[in-house]
Amino acid sequence: MGFEKLADLRDQLRAQAQQAAPAQPKAAGQTKKRDSGKQRDSGKQRESARKQEPAKKREPVDPTVEAIWRLQKQFPLAFPKNPAPKVPLKEGILADAAQHLEALAMTEEQLKQAIAEWCKGSRYWACLTEDAPRIDLQGQPVGKVTAQQAAYARRQASRRPGAKARPAKKAAAPQAQAAAPQSSETEPAAAQAAETP
Repeated sequence: MGFEKLADLRDQLRAQAQQAAPAQPKAAGQTKKRDSGKQRDSGKQRESARKQEPAKKREPVDPTVEAIWRLQKQFPLAFPKNPAPKVPLKEGILADAAQHLEALAMTEEQLKQAIAEWCKGSRYWACLTEDAPRIDLQGQPVGKVTAQQAAYARRQASRRPGAKARPAKKAAAPQAQAAAPQSSETEPAAAQAAETP
């Protein structure tokens, strides 16, 4: 929507608000200055009433979602807002974040639930690629994602309902195996070790 359309919409809404406001009769002895002051006061009252109304009508928010909002506000580099991609978090990030419970205004249980919710889902699993840097609360790299962790994330993403890209990868896998030279007998053991979480 362009700025012109927004300005037209604003003017229409103002006109509707003025029509909806009850007309007050003017006293015979009032001057224009007093009248305009009263209009400003009544406008301020209406504006403050509008600000209070949404708070009353606001639907309750899931406590876990609210805890995630607080984490995003306090630590924006570790918990970026959508559409920015998530980043792999440092192993042991819960212990680090627990030191900030007072600043976050939440309980340890809420913090656990928020981080658990943050670390599940395709958006987080997509960021867990091999050798990707793990980030602490301040956004500093403090480790890397291992091959096992990356393989686990791929498995989790493929188990997600609606993950239909998996069959296409399976079809391409036999061709890749045929083109690749055969290695020793340790290959199945390495694949099995990579599958364990």
